[in-house]
Amino acid sequence: MSNLEISLTNKNSIKPSPAYEILFEDNHLLVVNKSRGVLVQGDQTGDPSLVDLLKTYIKNTYQKPGNVFLGVVHRLDRPTSGVVLFAKTSKALSRLNEDFKNRKVEKIYRCIVSGHPQQQQAKLKHWLVRKPKNNKSYAYPKAVPNAKEARLSYTTVQQLDRYSCLEVHLETGRHHQIRTQLSQMGHPIKGDLKYGADRSNPDGGIDLHAFRLQITHPTLKTSLRFEAPYPKDSIWSAVASD
Repeated sequence: MSNLEISLTNKNSIKPSPAYEILFEDNHLLVVNKSRGVLVQGDQTGDPSLVDLLKTYIKNTYQKPGNVFLGVVHRLDRPTSGVVLFAKTSKALSRLNEDFKNRKVEKIYRCIVSGHPQQQQAKLKHWLVRKPKNNKSYAYPKAVPNAKEARLSYTTVQQLDRYSCLEVHLETGRHHQIRTQLSQMGHPIKGDLKYGADRSNPDGGIDLHAFRLQITHPTLKTSLRFEAPYPKDSIWSAVASD
Protein backbone atom coordinates (compact mmCIF):
# COMPACT_ATOMS: atom_id res chain seq x y z
CA MET A 1 0.00 0.00 0.00
CA SER A 2 1.59 3.24 -1.15
CA ASN A 3 -0.72 5.54 0.75
CA LEU A 4 -2.32 4.92 4.14
CA GLU A 5 -4.78 7.24 5.80
CA ILE A 6 -5.85 6.67 9.37
CA SER A 7 -8.75 8.56 10.93
CA LEU A 8 -9.55 7.16 14.37
CA THR A 9 -12.33 7.93 16.84
CA ASN A 10 -13.03 7.10 20.47
CA LYS A 11 -14.17 3.54 19.77
CA ASN A 12 -10.77 2.70 18.24
CA SER A 13 -8.72 4.16 21.06
CA ILE A 14 -6.97 1.92 23.56
CA LYS A 15 -5.77 2.37 27.13
CA PRO A 16 -7.98 5.41 27.89
CA SER A 17 -6.77 7.86 30.51
CA PRO A 18 -8.21 11.12 31.86
CA ALA A 19 -5.10 12.84 30.48
CA TYR A 20 -5.02 11.24 27.03
CA GLU A 21 -6.33 8.57 24.71
CA ILE A 22 -4.14 6.67 22.30
CA LEU A 23 -5.08 7.14 18.65
CA PHE A 24 -2.26 5.18 17.01
CA GLU A 25 0.87 3.31 17.96
CA ASP A 26 3.52 1.27 16.20
CA ASN A 27 7.24 0.65 16.70
CA HIS A 28 8.15 4.22 15.73
CA LEU A 29 5.15 6.43 16.56
CA LEU A 30 2.78 7.14 19.41
CA VAL A 31 -0.14 9.47 18.68
CA VAL A 32 -2.54 10.62 21.40
CA ASN A 33 -5.49 12.92 21.93
CA LYS A 34 -4.40 15.22 24.76
CA SER A 35 -6.95 16.46 27.25
CA ARG A 36 -7.19 20.14 28.20
CA GLY A 37 -5.06 21.16 31.17
CA VAL A 38 -2.35 18.56 30.59
CA LEU A 39 1.26 19.63 30.05
CA VAL A 40 3.04 18.09 27.08
CA GLN A 41 6.41 18.46 28.83
CA GLY A 42 7.25 19.19 32.45
CA ASP A 43 7.66 22.76 33.62
CA GLN A 44 8.26 24.71 36.82
CA THR A 45 4.90 23.63 38.26
CA GLY A 46 6.12 20.07 38.68
CA ASP A 47 2.75 18.76 37.48
CA PRO A 48 2.71 15.39 35.71
CA SER A 49 3.30 15.78 31.98
CA LEU A 50 2.13 13.81 28.98
CA VAL A 51 5.71 12.69 28.39
CA ASP A 52 5.94 11.26 31.91
CA LEU A 53 2.58 9.52 31.65
CA LEU A 54 3.34 7.99 28.27
CA LYS A 55 6.79 6.80 29.31
CA THR A 56 5.14 5.03 32.22
CA TYR A 57 2.55 3.54 29.84
CA ILE A 58 5.29 2.23 27.51
CA LYS A 59 7.41 0.90 30.37
CA ASN A 60 4.51 -0.96 31.96
CA THR A 61 2.89 -2.21 28.76
CA TYR A 62 6.06 -3.56 27.16
CA GLN A 63 7.97 -4.29 30.39
CA LYS A 64 10.91 -2.18 29.25
CA PRO A 65 13.89 -2.02 31.62
CA GLY A 66 15.75 1.24 32.24
CA ASN A 67 14.89 4.58 30.72
CA VAL A 68 12.23 4.79 28.02
CA PHE A 69 12.92 6.89 24.92
CA LEU A 70 10.08 9.16 23.83
CA GLY A 71 10.85 12.08 21.55
CA VAL A 72 8.72 15.23 21.57
CA VAL A 73 8.03 16.21 17.96
CA HIS A 74 5.71 19.17 18.58
CA ARG A 75 3.70 20.68 21.44
CA LEU A 76 0.30 22.03 22.33
CA ASP A 77 -0.42 24.72 24.90
CA ARG A 78 -1.56 23.36 28.25
CA PRO A 79 -5.15 24.69 27.99
CA THR A 80 -5.71 23.15 24.53
CA SER A 81 -6.63 19.64 23.48
CA GLY A 82 -6.06 17.40 20.49
CA VAL A 83 -3.56 15.41 18.46
CA VAL A 84 0.00 15.17 19.75
CA LEU A 85 2.65 13.08 18.00
CA PHE A 86 5.62 11.44 19.72
CA ALA A 87 8.56 9.46 18.34
CA LYS A 88 9.47 6.14 19.93
CA THR A 89 12.85 5.92 18.18
CA SER A 90 15.65 8.41 17.55
CA LYS A 91 15.44 7.71 13.80
CA ALA A 92 11.75 8.61 13.75
CA LEU A 93 12.38 11.75 15.84
CA SER A 94 15.08 13.00 13.48
CA ARG A 95 13.00 12.48 10.36
CA LEU A 96 9.82 13.93 11.85
CA ASN A 97 11.69 16.98 13.14
CA GLU A 98 12.94 17.56 9.60
CA ASP A 99 9.42 17.28 8.16
CA PHE A 100 8.00 19.70 10.72
CA LYS A 101 10.86 22.14 10.10
CA ASN A 102 10.25 22.01 6.34
CA ARG A 103 6.46 22.27 6.82
CA LYS A 104 5.79 18.90 5.19
CA VAL A 105 2.99 18.15 7.65
CA GLU A 106 -0.58 19.39 7.73
CA LYS A 107 -2.01 20.62 11.02
CA ILE A 108 -5.68 21.57 11.23
CA TYR A 109 -7.29 23.05 14.32
CA ARG A 110 -10.89 23.60 15.26
CA CYS A 111 -12.03 26.10 17.85
CA ILE A 112 -15.10 27.65 19.39
CA VAL A 113 -15.01 31.45 19.21
CA SER A 114 -17.36 34.09 20.53
CA GLY A 115 -19.79 35.59 18.04
CA HIS A 116 -20.07 35.04 14.30
CA PRO A 117 -17.24 36.28 12.04
CA GLN A 118 -18.49 38.55 9.29
CA GLN A 119 -16.64 36.51 6.66
CA GLN A 120 -17.38 32.79 6.54
CA GLN A 121 -13.81 32.19 5.46
CA ALA A 122 -10.76 34.42 5.25
CA LYS A 123 -7.00 34.65 5.53
CA LEU A 124 -5.43 36.58 8.40
CA LYS A 125 -1.98 38.15 8.41
CA HIS A 126 -0.45 39.94 11.39
CA TRP A 127 2.95 40.60 12.88
CA LEU A 128 3.28 39.07 16.33
CA VAL A 129 5.51 40.17 19.17
CA ARG A 130 6.00 37.71 22.02
CA LYS A 131 6.35 39.03 25.57
CA PRO A 132 7.95 36.28 27.72
CA LYS A 133 7.26 38.21 30.93
CA ASN A 134 3.53 37.50 30.74
CA ASN A 135 3.75 34.63 28.22
CA LYS A 136 1.59 36.45 25.73
CA SER A 137 1.80 37.50 22.09
CA TYR A 138 0.53 40.78 20.63
CA ALA A 139 -0.68 41.28 17.06
CA TYR A 140 0.08 44.29 14.85
CA PRO A 141 -1.23 45.12 11.36
CA LYS A 142 2.26 45.87 10.05
CA ALA A 143 5.86 45.02 10.84
CA VAL A 144 7.24 46.38 14.11
CA PRO A 145 10.54 45.71 15.92
CA ASN A 146 10.97 42.07 17.05
CA ALA A 147 7.80 41.00 15.26
CA LYS A 148 7.35 37.81 13.25
CA GLU A 149 4.88 37.48 10.41
CA ALA A 150 1.92 35.20 11.19
CA ARG A 151 -0.49 33.82 8.60
CA LEU A 152 -3.50 31.55 8.89
CA SER A 153 -6.76 30.85 7.11
CA TYR A 154 -10.07 29.89 8.66
CA THR A 155 -13.44 28.53 7.55
CA THR A 156 -16.65 28.60 9.55
CA VAL A 157 -17.69 25.00 10.20
CA GLN A 158 -20.88 25.79 12.10
CA GLN A 159 -22.65 28.72 13.72
CA LEU A 160 -24.12 28.17 17.16
CA ASP A 161 -26.33 30.52 19.16
CA ARG A 162 -23.61 32.80 20.57
CA TYR A 163 -20.53 31.08 19.20
CA SER A 164 -19.00 29.74 16.00
CA CYS A 165 -16.88 26.70 15.30
CA LEU A 166 -13.97 27.56 13.02
CA GLU A 167 -11.51 25.32 11.21
CA VAL A 168 -8.05 26.88 11.13
CA HIS A 169 -5.12 26.11 8.83
CA LEU A 170 -1.78 27.47 10.00
CA GLU A 171 0.67 28.78 7.42
CA THR A 172 3.21 29.78 10.08
CA GLY A 173 3.83 28.49 13.58
CA ARG A 174 4.09 31.36 16.04
CA HIS A 175 3.63 31.52 19.80
CA HIS A 176 -0.10 31.51 20.64
CA GLN A 177 -0.74 32.36 16.99
CA ILE A 178 -4.34 31.17 16.64
CA ARG A 179 -5.32 32.60 20.00
CA THR A 180 -3.75 35.96 19.21
CA GLN A 181 -4.98 36.38 15.65
CA LEU A 182 -8.58 35.35 16.31
CA SER A 183 -8.69 37.66 19.32
CA GLN A 184 -7.34 40.51 17.19
CA MET A 185 -10.15 39.77 14.71
CA GLY A 186 -12.64 40.33 17.53
CA HIS A 187 -13.57 36.69 18.11
CA PRO A 188 -11.56 35.28 21.03
CA ILE A 189 -11.58 31.56 21.71
CA LYS A 190 -14.14 30.49 24.29
CA GLY A 191 -12.56 30.30 27.75
CA ASP A 192 -9.38 32.14 26.76
CA LEU A 193 -9.29 34.92 29.34
CA LYS A 194 -5.71 35.82 28.39
CA TYR A 195 -6.86 36.81 24.92
CA GLY A 196 -10.17 38.49 25.62
CA ALA A 197 -12.80 35.86 26.41
CA ASP A 198 -15.45 37.20 28.76
CA ARG A 199 -15.41 34.16 31.06
CA SER A 200 -13.36 31.08 31.80
CA ASN A 201 -14.38 27.46 31.23
CA PRO A 202 -15.12 25.35 34.31
CA ASP A 203 -12.00 23.21 33.77
CA GLY A 204 -9.77 26.20 33.05
CA GLY A 205 -9.11 25.04 29.50
CA ILE A 206 -9.86 26.80 26.24
CA ASP A 207 -11.87 25.56 23.28
CA LEU A 208 -8.97 25.21 20.87
CA HIS A 209 -8.58 21.66 19.58
CA ALA A 210 -5.82 20.19 17.39
CA PHE A 211 -8.26 18.30 15.22
CA ARG A 212 -6.20 16.71 12.46
CA LEU A 213 -2.56 15.92 11.79
CA GLN A 214 -1.28 14.47 8.53
CA ILE A 215 2.31 13.24 8.27
CA THR A 216 4.53 10.90 6.29
CA HIS A 217 5.53 7.83 8.27
CA PRO A 218 9.26 8.18 9.04
CA THR A 219 10.19 4.66 7.87
CA LEU A 220 7.29 3.33 5.78
CA LYS A 221 6.94 6.63 3.85
CA THR A 222 3.16 6.22 3.77
CA SER A 223 0.76 9.09 4.43
CA LEU A 224 -0.91 8.96 7.83
CA ARG A 225 -3.83 11.11 8.91
CA PHE A 226 -5.00 11.28 12.52
CA GLU A 227 -8.15 12.95 13.81
CA ALA A 228 -8.82 13.58 17.48
CA PRO A 229 -12.41 13.36 18.78
CA TYR A 230 -13.77 16.60 20.23
CA PRO A 231 -13.65 17.18 23.99
CA LYS A 232 -16.66 15.73 25.79
CA ASP A 233 -18.65 18.79 26.86
CA SER A 234 -21.87 20.53 25.95
CA ILE A 235 -20.49 23.12 23.54
CA TRP A 236 -18.53 20.59 21.46
CA SER A 237 -21.41 18.13 21.49
CA ALA A 238 -23.41 20.76 19.62
CA VAL A 239 -20.87 20.78 16.79
CA ALA A 240 -21.62 18.27 14.06
CA SER A 241 -18.80 15.80 13.41
CA ASP A 242 -17.57 15.13 9.89
